Amino acid sequence: MDLWAIWLIVAAVLIAVETVTLTVALGMLGGAALVTAAFAAAGVPLPLQFLVFTVVAVVSVVFVRPRVRRALRPPGRRFGVDALVGRTAHVVAEVTATGGRVRIGGEEWTARAYDETLVIPPGTTVDVMEISGATAVVYPRE
Repeated sequence: MDLWAIWLIVAAVLIAVETVTLTVALGMLGGAALVTAAFAAAGVPLPLQFLVFTVVAVVSVVFVRPRVRRALRPPGRRFGVDALVGRTAHVVAEVTATGGRVRIGGEEWTARAYDETLVIPPGTTVDVMEISGATAVVYPRE
């Protein structure tokens, strides 16, 4: 079997797996295999084919993948702890400027009051103003 055909098969498998995983990385590797297949069809020796594959794969994964992932992310959608800012929480243990506990969704978080003069009693509904490390900074709802 010709080397260019093997590179095409590798590219097809990587791209097919990418459609299931949606990581973009396997798609970049599939693209690198397609480029390498073109070089193989032109008669480039095998060691240089591996070099072409490596260079194209590294460049695409390091430089192209982050831009593609950013472009595919829905606008205005926050992820991780950023998604907690603005959500409602319920005070589990009294929250002061130095500490306390709140429940955000189904998880308990350490918390402190946004206004350092406030003491927020258990059972109060609060808004998450920011996340500082692993601590929710909260303010009571009015």
